[in-house]
Amino acid sequence: MDGIGNPTVISLQIGDLAPNFQARTTQGNLSLSDFRGRWLVLFSHPADFTPVCTSEFIALARSKERFDALDCALMAISVDSLFSHYGWIKAIRDNIGVEINFPIVEDPSQVIGRAYGMITERSQDASAMRSSYFIDPNGIIRAITCYPATIGRSVEEMLRIVAALKRVDKGEAVTPEGWMPGEAILLPPPVDPASFEKSVSDPLWFYRLRDDSK
Repeated sequence: MDGIGNPTVISLQIGDLAPNFQARTTQGNLSLSDFRGRWLVLFSHPADFTPVCTSEFIALARSKERFDALDCALMAISVDSLFSHYGWIKAIRDNIGVEINFPIVEDPSQVIGRAYGMITERSQDASAMRSSYFIDPNGIIRAITCYPATIGRSVEEMLRIVAALKRVDKGEAVTPEGWMPGEAILLPPPVDPASFEKSVSDPLWFYRLRDDSK
């Protein structure tokens, strides 16, 4: 592995540089750094040929064009071998009619999973892995979600997180609960004395909604 560092790292935090790695995938040898310049969702799954993971992969493959529209790539990872990945995506294609159109990384040594905190020193096995890392074009981790092996992620929420991060990066906005693109945004709170003095004349200075549909 390239740039991983200590494989016993328990977790990464929002704002950390995502550890680089190079590994075999279902779309050839790839490095995390290959995705610099665009958004990336790196997500782990406990195991191939499992029901919850299959449902997630079908939904993600069907939504790939929506991620593409956000200039966001997808990359999956599990401890299964590359040959297991090939067999699983073939079974999905042949029996369900869905082509898995994003790379799946093999991590049989668990080096990547442990470096990212997908598997910790306290994990009894690799089934603890159902984590998602939302990585910006500069390679910085901007959001992290983690689910137990028994509960599938929401693809709609994954898309919403990417869209919200991109909107916040445009400036002059934070996003309210459940925000979707085109809905009203919130103005950031005042952070300097002059801005605060100017804002407090508004009784709702702490909750300033603005139209963002244009």
